[in-house]
Amino acid sequence: MVVKEEQERRIQEAMASKPAPSEDNFEMKAMKAMGAMEDGDAVFGSGAEVNLDSQVYWWHDKYRPRKPKYFNRVHTGYEWNKYNQTHYDRDNPPPKIVQGYKFNIFCPDLVDKTKAPTYTIEKDGSNGETCIIRFHAGPPYEDIAFRIVNKEWEYSHKKGFKCTFERGILHVYFNFKRYRYRR
Repeated sequence: MVVKEEQERRIQEAMASKPAPSEDNFEMKAMKAMGAMEDGDAVFGSGAEVNLDSQVYWWHDKYRPRKPKYFNRVHTGYEWNKYNQTHYDRDNPPPKIVQGYKFNIFCPDLVDKTKAPTYTIEKDGSNGETCIIRFHAGPPYEDIAFRIVNKEWEYSHKKGFKCTFERGILHVYFNFKRYRYRR
């Protein structure tokens, strides 16, 4: 509830202030694209970022390398499988699980505007429960990576998948597949 109030306060502050440059207005655009905060949503930010090995880019002498800005959200909820239905109820719910992510990577100053930023999924060396999603935009931006839950994605647009690059913002939204128990 506190997160929703904080988001509404930020939106009202942004509306009240005079028009900001596009970089300062990024968070507002991302919030608008992702929709309102729901019950199971939480901000997925700088604490979840994975430190990558420092690299020397071929373009580092021409452009100052920098990390792109980002605004991310993790969607959590309850899984009401047979076990949880038997052992839990609405007053005493089961533990929340991660159901999906929404990533917004802000890259307005790309040198080659014909190439869209890309993402890759890499194995996490520590365990099989998580993996690393790496975003590569190109000069003058460094790669940025996040550790996420390693589950199968739902690639259907109807189920919430979105991967677009428009107006300098890469939107990658996905939910995980939900398996129904069947005998």
